[in-house]
Amino acid sequence: MRGLLVGRMQPVHKGHLQVIRRILKEVEEVIIVVGSAQLSHTLKDPFTAGERVMMLTKALAENGIPPSRYYIIPVQDIECNSLWVAHIEMLTPPFEHVYSGNPLVQRLFIEKGYLVTEPPLFNRKVCSGTEVRRRILTGEKWEKLVPELVVEVINEIDGISRINHLAKKEVSES
Repeated sequence: MRGLLVGRMQPVHKGHLQVIRRILKEVEEVIIVVGSAQLSHTLKDPFTAGERVMMLTKALAENGIPPSRYYIIPVQDIECNSLWVAHIEMLTPPFEHVYSGNPLVQRLFIEKGYLVTEPPLFNRKVCSGTEVRRRILTGEKWEKLVPELVVEVINEIDGISRINHLAKKEVSES
């Protein structure tokens, strides 16, 4: 059986890895959809789809998850909910089981007849992209919330500087 997980991964954090590990106990392969692939360079979505794919690939390898067990597919949003599931189906290998904590995503797949499970969230107050980005902005320790190789990717792309610069831009626009 193949499962589908949709997430923005802004950035990939340890909670994502826990969810992926849990899913792989139930299915043979997981399709990881990097959602909102068209978005980047904003405070909510600072990283490009390519950067997020790189983070995921390195984090999964670092954690011993073999590439034969997953597919990573960036998917752009479309502004029509009634077509969104078909959009995902067109861009991914076939799947039977959908994992999502997003009520809209759950509803759309349920209405198309998919088995949908809300994965357990792992320490959500700390393991979230929002918290990682907040800590980066406030100069707090954030590195322990993400896999080591994700820290390396964020440093390689100068992600801390990018997020801080974007925060200044948003303040100046408000």
